[in-house]
Amino acid sequence: MKRAFKYRFYPTDAQAGQLSRTFGCVRLVYNRALAERTTAWFTQQRRITYNQASAALTEWKKDPDLSFLNEVSSVPLQQGLRHLQTAFRNFFDKRAGHPRFKSRKKSKASAEYSRSGFTYRDGQLTLAKMSAPLDIVWSRPLPEGAQPTTVTVSKDSAGRWHVSILCEDVIAHHTPTDQVVGLDAGITSLVSLSTGQKVTNPRHERRDRAKLAKAQRELSRKQKGSANRDKARKKVARVHARITDRRKDFLHKLSTRLVRENQVVVIEDLSVRNMVRNHSLARAISDASWTELRTMLEYKASWYGRELVAIDRFFPSSKLCSACGKLQEKLPLNVREWTCGCGVTHDRDVNAAVNIKAAGLAVSAWGAGVRPQRESSRTGRSAPKQEGHGATRDGARASNHR
Repeated sequence: MKRAFKYRFYPTDAQAGQLSRTFGCVRLVYNRALAERTTAWFTQQRRITYNQASAALTEWKKDPDLSFLNEVSSVPLQQGLRHLQTAFRNFFDKRAGHPRFKSRKKSKASAEYSRSGFTYRDGQLTLAKMSAPLDIVWSRPLPEGAQPTTVTVSKDSAGRWHVSILCEDVIAHHTPTDQVVGLDAGITSLVSLSTGQKVTNPRHERRDRAKLAKAQRELSRKQKGSANRDKARKKVARVHARITDRRKDFLHKLSTRLVRENQVVVIEDLSVRNMVRNHSLARAISDASWTELRTMLEYKASWYGRELVAIDRFFPSSKLCSACGKLQEKLPLNVREWTCGCGVTHDRDVNAAVNIKAAGLAVSAWGAGVRPQRESSRTGRSAPKQEGHGATRDGARASNHR
């Protein structure tokens, strides 16, 4: 499979200047082509193909006002047009909205080089229009004998330079095991496992909240357009980058451990987009980053021959007794422990994880979710168990924390 390896590098002043000009040219070509295609579509209902846009790029380079386009490699400019073509294809197929213009301040500064736009030899990467290789920090080696097919250079808001190298890689599956685990996502505990273990939420954003607030106050006092404001903006960006990096590192280690130790991992189909509408919990939910954890579990399970099961988001995992199967009528969020009528005392989160695991095993065996009995009907009898909307494997979206 194709796999991207991302590294940080430190360009020379000449390389930084060349790459910055390339970023600007890529953005200009993208926006100019987008403007022409948008005008043609909304005025004449005419579609401009990639070949037509590429021919227009050749004409733009002949314009004296756009002669600077010849100073950078043509490869990332052509790649920008290909990305625009993909965006329009998704738009016409109703898979996405209309493409948007790239902003110098808000859009990510990046340039993509295909195989003809770089040279990789003896562990050194040299981009087109450059005489010296990039000073890359090889934090991990590329696969043995790897031949990169695509290289993407980017600069984040904190001023850090990164290069992403796409190449073929062979990933060996983990040794099969009979272990199954259910996960219940939370805030105090990031996840609670059906084994009874709880993974404490590191709360990365809250740990650096005071530092972030101070940096933002300093930024607000700087005059707009000044050099000091730009320095203050980068300081804020570095705090955000630190938070993001620590969070990703933690989630990578957690997801790798869960996939390595278990053959089947069962999660809830959380609707995080709706959950963050709760202004009291939105900040904590965003900091927990359940969606990112799920994404990591999905592709790592696919890589290593494991199975990821997502159960129905309306499955009442917290209110269902994992010992006798009785469903509690009400269970407020502030109740963290409760005792069932059968005499068993449950930790709310662990009990939910146990029920999630049981539902996931049913999904894995039968391919459809089963909802437990609901509250009593008007006749006073318990409503029968009924099939839910089902659960999904390796690709459903994640569920309300109960």
